[in-house]
Amino acid sequence: MKEAPKLDQLDIKILNTLQDDASLSIQDIANKVGLSTNPCWRRIKKLEDEGVIAKRVALVDPSLVNLGVTVFVFLKINNHSKSWLEMFSRSVDTLDEVVECHRLSGANDYLLKIQVSSIDHYDLVYKKLVESVTGLTDVSSSFSMEKVKFSTSLKL
Repeated sequence: MKEAPKLDQLDIKILNTLQDDASLSIQDIANKVGLSTNPCWRRIKKLEDEGVIAKRVALVDPSLVNLGVTVFVFLKINNHSKSWLEMFSRSVDTLDEVVECHRLSGANDYLLKIQVSSIDHYDLVYKKLVESVTGLTDVSSSFSMEKVKFSTSLKL
């Protein structure tokens, strides 16, 4: 694990501003955090180079692009070898509908977050998953009925 860089209050203001709206111009960000343009740009560049800012993206509303069904899939496995993990990672990478994959502690080994258009669409993804991944001992799916909270922002 990488060591976390030291962040001062200006870095935190910049990060909070970008998390709120990454489309702002450098000038707008600088104005919001109380810096001139060049020092603000240098700080953003440093935060990117250090990996604190991993990526700047547009968030797409899944329901408006016909991917409004969210499925959480819990996996239990019987093989924890490095070669199995590499095979699993490759298989998950081929499934575009899988938007997140987490290795867990506790009763389940992995959690997948999947975005699909329908239950039928999920059934196709499920079949691809169980055909491509050996060693699964349990696959349990839960469909999200309502998104109560959603945020990509980390409050710093």
